[in-house]
Amino acid sequence: MSMKFLIVFTSVILASAPVSFSQTKGSQESTLKDATLQACIKYAIANQPLIRQSFLNERITNQEVQGKLADWFPQLNFNFTIQHDFRLPTTVFRGTPVQIGIANTSGADLSLTQTIFNKDVLLASSTAYDVSEQAREKTVDNEIYLAVEVSKAFYGVLLAKEQINLVKQDIARLHQTYEDAYYQYKSGTVDKTDYESAEIALNNAVAQLKSAREQLTTSYAILRDVMGYPSDKELNLVYDSTQMVSDAFMDTTRELNYQNRIEYKLLQTNLRLQKANLDYYYWSFLPSISIVGDYAWAFQNESIPALYNANYPSAYAGLQLSIPIFQGGKRIHEIDQASLEVQSSEYEIQSLKDSIDAEYTQAVGNYKSNLSSLDAAQKNLSLAKDVYKTIELQYRSGVKTYLDVITAESNLRATEVNYYDSLYQLLSSKLDVEQALGTVKY
Repeated sequence: MSMKFLIVFTSVILASAPVSFSQTKGSQESTLKDATLQACIKYAIANQPLIRQSFLNERITNQEVQGKLADWFPQLNFNFTIQHDFRLPTTVFRGTPVQIGIANTSGADLSLTQTIFNKDVLLASSTAYDVSEQAREKTVDNEIYLAVEVSKAFYGVLLAKEQINLVKQDIARLHQTYEDAYYQYKSGTVDKTDYESAEIALNNAVAQLKSAREQLTTSYAILRDVMGYPSDKELNLVYDSTQMVSDAFMDTTRELNYQNRIEYKLLQTNLRLQKANLDYYYWSFLPSISIVGDYAWAFQNESIPALYNANYPSAYAGLQLSIPIFQGGKRIHEIDQASLEVQSSEYEIQSLKDSIDAEYTQAVGNYKSNLSSLDAAQKNLSLAKDVYKTIELQYRSGVKTYLDVITAESNLRATEVNYYDSLYQLLSSKLDVEQALGTVKY
């Protein structure tokens, strides 16, 4: 018995651990003062309804486990009855009807059952840790997914902000060009079309600024949604542009380890539970053994006031053995089914391995491609800036036409947008690689 109780108490302690963890996770502030990327992820994990539901599911599972483990403890029951017979039962004794019994009876019964071996409680104790672990792993899976989504939404806001900055810089350049073209027109150096073209380009840039601001509002809404952040609360992102560029780079030669993937851990846990279920059906051929005991109080009297004057108690203790002999072949079919489910779980694990291999290969390929795109965009941006500065000076000197300035400015704006878009794609693809490796930090 001591070994069984040790199993029970150990399982209960292990099952109870995630409960206190989830409670700690939920105690976060309603708003963020410094909304760094890590702060946003932590806030989302503490406040996003999906994660909160996962924590509740953990607690529900832990309570279910502890409820099943309670069957290992002694089961003590008490029953009480009081009865008045208006007509006593009659029996025929040697041809003569005779009433038996007494008009007023009362009884109390205290029974005790202690399980020694039972396949249901044995399954509960042997799978208690894995059942609780499975619930915790599902929460981790949701947390990883949420961390990736928050990171991408965070980068989306930064990209929208950079696009606004680029348009503002574009407006500043165009405004200066417009003034130059206007004064040159007044001085008779150029015709009217130059400064009118500059005004058109300036108006278009102002319209683009409005569109970029709308995009920023949308990006913020997406980030708030995935974080579970109040829509009426201010969210000021804190980030270091230089650090962000540095963080975009990673080692692509890291070896893939399936054990790092939470999906793989989930399937491994599920396989252990399937094997335990198979053992459970094998145990159905074994007898159930329990210690039983009972103490009964019996009171009888013709007079109700004197009913409890005399007690005729009884008591017993014993060992109860229940042996299943034949159930129509049900147990054989259950064993075959459980065995097939184990094989199915093993195939599912192999399929996941193949899927992870393909996912990792694709993620690394996308990352390397985006890394090359960023490198090219960075070089093009440097060239476009030099070209624009040169042509702008040449235009002011009367060497180049205004069409050349518009073309150079358009190329510069396009390369700036392409650079930040490439950086965003690289950061996103890095998250995909980390997710494939199972190394997402949150």
